[in-house]
Amino acid sequence: MKYVKWIFVVLLVSSLTSFVEKDKPTGGLNVGDIAPDFKIETMSAEQPSAELSGMKGKYVLLSFWASYDAHSRMQNASFSNALRSDPFNNNVEMVSVSFDEYPSIFKETIRKDQIVTPTCFVETKGESSGLFKKYRLSRGFTNYLLDDNGVIIAKNISAAELSSYLN
Repeated sequence: MKYVKWIFVVLLVSSLTSFVEKDKPTGGLNVGDIAPDFKIETMSAEQPSAELSGMKGKYVLLSFWASYDAHSRMQNASFSNALRSDPFNNNVEMVSVSFDEYPSIFKETIRKDQIVTPTCFVETKGESSGLFKKYRLSRGFTNYLLDDNGVIIAKNISAAELSSYLN
């Protein structure tokens, strides 16, 4: 009987530990990593495609989001407004990538959120896209601030924190 109690305790502790580990955020790139290069095509002829390697020499804010993820959508709109309203942020290029699978939803979200950036894209393959996998965005969406050499200097920052990283 004594051993049965210990076996039960061991099983209980190991099962609790496995559940706790699942809640830890995994994936994604970290501060100090070099951001993987990518080229993303646009849906319209007026907007040029974007290539990360072509933005070297400038700070780049990569914002990965989707219309169905309220937090990432709110962050993306905040970044767009902050960069548009602060003249000191003119050395930052924002690349906004939505993982919405339907272009119509993406366009309506951009209109409603008043996102004004020449580099706002939609990756219609959603979470199965190569870009999603390349940045290992397996647990939610995120944003990265890259220095002028493409090195990640901040991750998951807010629009309010952006200016402190740039000064």
